[in-house]
Amino acid sequence: MTDSTVTDAILAPVAKPATKPARPYFSSGPCAKPPGWSPEKLATESLGRSHRSKIGKTRLQYCIDLMREALRLPDTHRIGIVPGSDTGAFEMAMWTMLGARGVTTLAWESFGEGWVTDAVKQLRLEPNVVRADYGQLPDLDVLDWSTDVLFTWNGTTSGVRVPDGEWIPADREGLTFADATSAVFAYDLPWDKIDVATFSWQKVLGGEGAHGVLILGPRAVERLTEYTPAWPLPKVFRLVSKGALTEGVFKGETINTPSMLAVEDAIFALEWAKGLGGLDGLIARSNANAAALDKIVAARPWLGHLAELHGIRSKTSVCLTVEGADEAFIKKFAGLLEKEGAAYDVAGYRDAPPGLRIWCGATVDTADIEALAPWLDWAYAEAKAG
Repeated sequence: MTDSTVTDAILAPVAKPATKPARPYFSSGPCAKPPGWSPEKLATESLGRSHRSKIGKTRLQYCIDLMREALRLPDTHRIGIVPGSDTGAFEMAMWTMLGARGVTTLAWESFGEGWVTDAVKQLRLEPNVVRADYGQLPDLDVLDWSTDVLFTWNGTTSGVRVPDGEWIPADREGLTFADATSAVFAYDLPWDKIDVATFSWQKVLGGEGAHGVLILGPRAVERLTEYTPAWPLPKVFRLVSKGALTEGVFKGETINTPSMLAVEDAIFALEWAKGLGGLDGLIARSNANAAALDKIVAARPWLGHLAELHGIRSKTSVCLTVEGADEAFIKKFAGLLEKEGAAYDVAGYRDAPPGLRIWCGATVDTADIEALAPWLDWAYAEAKAG
């Protein structure tokens, strides 16, 4: 078949598919709820109670315990529920620990660039900034590990992830700060290589927004207790009191008032994950979804992966290129799918190159990824037709 024949076939009218994805929720955050979720299934005993009450602290600690179990997190690492989603958690880490030594910031998508902005314009640290274009990774073999290194494990807005933790030396002098919000629960992370990790429930768990999770390894705790930053710290960032770590934060005594409804929602998702077999079950679902989407892309000459190299391609926030598409075309494309109730929130991030973004995390069913394929064909033909 010639190129012109392929193009003619693509532009020919495409019948509207008869079957839609059962759950057309493909947003990259907040993401699809776990299968079987409904508000009636959430525990309510803690609702209307103080988070400082016995039931409140018990449920917060239970949520932390479930996260530790699901992530296979060693006892050396602490878990705290903090305000402000992943952004709040990561900025809490930056404001409380950076400045003790040099800083290297890695950026290959918009959130990494956000941490660059914080380091340069807000904290005025003069970091070494290492960048790569959307769809690519910088050279990870040339980093100065005498500095603290900040990076996104899985770039939500570019669909690019680090391949593994082998590039992080065990004898590093600086700390690693991993924005892992689209990575936790989808990859088996090497916790011995991560000193600080942050995420929010709204990604792979399909939880609610507004709350972040901060994970600290022993080297990060040492930094907190031995170093005092030069700048003032807001109350919601303070993790140390009288030179000692505020341990209560990591035992369910949150810094500010959490939503117990959001906590119960996260507990539902974590119990669902446990029923799948924990981390292995979550990873298997994400892998199956990403593989299903790979097949869809491979079968269509007008679709491509923004991250061309498979080894650095996200298995959760998969970013796609659309041949000849600009921002207006993508808006129309995504709008057609939303109007039909076939797929919600699939346009790429506003700062990324124009394209689609399909969430493939564990709460999405593979059958819904597969059912999306003919709808992509239909929307593409409709958008092309004008």
